[in-house]
Amino acid sequence: MTDSSKVKDFDKRVETLSKSIASVPDFPKDGILFRDITTLLEDGNAFKESIDLLYEIYKDSGADCIVAADARGFIFGSVLAYKLGIGLVLVRKKGKLPRKTRAVDYNLEYGYSTLEICEDAIKEGQKVILIDDLLATGGTAKAMVELVNEAKAKIISFAFIIELFDLGGKKVLNDLGVDVLSLVKFPGH
Repeated sequence: MTDSSKVKDFDKRVETLSKSIASVPDFPKDGILFRDITTLLEDGNAFKESIDLLYEIYKDSGADCIVAADARGFIFGSVLAYKLGIGLVLVRKKGKLPRKTRAVDYNLEYGYSTLEICEDAIKEGQKVILIDDLLATGGTAKAMVELVNEAKAKIISFAFIIELFDLGGKKVLNDLGVDVLSLVKFPGH
């Protein structure tokens, strides 16, 4: 289980991050309070702090690679992989990867989509950290876990910058036996 208690001033640092995330009412539709990660990215100190926190948590994890979700997960995943000195594996929407892929369909609120990963990107037995910007209902995250499990890799943890804690995504992942780390937690709307 991921332990953030050893990170100096973790709660204070996370509070600073939460203040850098804009809340946009009625986007993308009426009644939704959208948590906008782009304002965190635009704030150099907040962006650096988010990566520094992830690095401090995972620096001794023994991970072999980061598996990042298209597209905002790429931002955090690439910088964290760089800091950890490990590779980055991309999970993309169908048809975006040039090599032979492994795919999984998953449910969206109004339909379904497909995620793919290059078939040879993760080796059996490798230890991986998955990362995405936001955890809501867990549909995309669950599909990513399925792709990694098909490769017979070991999931250390799934990291998120934001978790909408009352939408059930963490439970979905925990039910799959996946450790979840979320830096900032907000209610979902």
